[in-house]
Amino acid sequence: MAHAANASLAAEIDLCDHDRFARGVPHEWFARLRAEAPVYWQPEPKGPGFWSITRHEDVVRVSKDPKRFSSEVGGTSLEDLEPEHVEARKSMIDMDPPRHYKLRSLISKRFLPRALTAFSDHIRQLFRGILETAIARGDFDFVDDVAVELPMRVFAEMLGAPQEDRLLIVDIGNRILGATDPEYVDDYETERERFKHLPFSSPASLEMFEYGRKLAAQRRAEPRDDIVTDLVFAEVDGEPLTPHEFDLYFLLLAAAGNETTRHSLSGGMFELLCHPDQAERIVAGDEDLAVTAADEVLRMVTAVHHFRRTATEDVEMRGEVIRAGDKVAMWYTSANRDEDVFEEPNRFDVGRKPNRHLTFGIGPHFCLGAYLARLEIQIALEELRPHLGRLELVSGPERLRSNFFNGIKHMGVRYR
Repeated sequence: MAHAANASLAAEIDLCDHDRFARGVPHEWFARLRAEAPVYWQPEPKGPGFWSITRHEDVVRVSKDPKRFSSEVGGTSLEDLEPEHVEARKSMIDMDPPRHYKLRSLISKRFLPRALTAFSDHIRQLFRGILETAIARGDFDFVDDVAVELPMRVFAEMLGAPQEDRLLIVDIGNRILGATDPEYVDDYETERERFKHLPFSSPASLEMFEYGRKLAAQRRAEPRDDIVTDLVFAEVDGEPLTPHEFDLYFLLLAAAGNETTRHSLSGGMFELLCHPDQAERIVAGDEDLAVTAADEVLRMVTAVHHFRRTATEDVEMRGEVIRAGDKVAMWYTSANRDEDVFEEPNRFDVGRKPNRHLTFGIGPHFCLGAYLARLEIQIALEELRPHLGRLELVSGPERLRSNFFNGIKHMGVRYR
């Protein structure tokens, strides 16, 4: 059996163990897999198992080959779904070209650098106000008071959602994307069993649909310059989006649009608190250092651990045969610390150049919001410069119980 070569590692390495990720990212596991089994068969307690791709070069190869490694066949989550459920939850992220490109193009212009550069002063003013409010407290939760606030305030404006609803959107998103964490969902397995008739990981998805539909109805009556208006009046191949297509598009943007940047900001702050020498470089360095530091934060944190593809034909990779129908997980967390690509990959270096991280993916599914996320992190670092020497960690970090998102839920900080 092709999987036997990896069997000896399975007793020690379990990439399905959410509790292990909650204690901290198991970078030592990934280092061992890159060295000993870069194409590793991971057994699953309630599933057929999946291949784990851990080297940078191989993640790039899989990402750029949607014909043989499909996002659409089984979706991009490691869950095993019935074909009708795969179809029912098929958002843009779960599609292959050319349909993926057509849906992406509906709003891509809003995420172009030239569209967002004009927005940068506004982002700066928002972050400055958020930070001043937090610092005035003395002791604060960097996640709730800073990292949640910036991306959600920005994205609520772009989306067309009222600012007073932003924390509602965050709460629903937490229950959808943090469903394996008991802080957000009491018992994930029980919940999945109760709602197994639904195609979605969490019934909270239905709450997000309902919220999006209300916004859509408002924009049909009163169009504005925002993303919801774009989607309401969009056409693909001469046809408007179906109500279900709108639901899925809105869910993807509202839930994932703020979550990843939030985790990058939180994780980046933790890295700076743990590496005062690097914080001092930002404080003392020139303006350009915030640019390289933003990419180093994105690499070190890697907010999304993995995405799935499904093999559409037999493929040989590093001596293993990936069979048609097999699940394949691309571990960006591991690729971003590949010794063949990054010198001293476990060292946090705010001046690292070059920095070929794969935090935003690569190929057809390269993150639509990549420029916005990088801009927000860069501005945050610039605005934090006068304060970094006075911030200290007092509690946490409390990590998300998830092998999908690399998230910090709470992190107590004191401003001296």
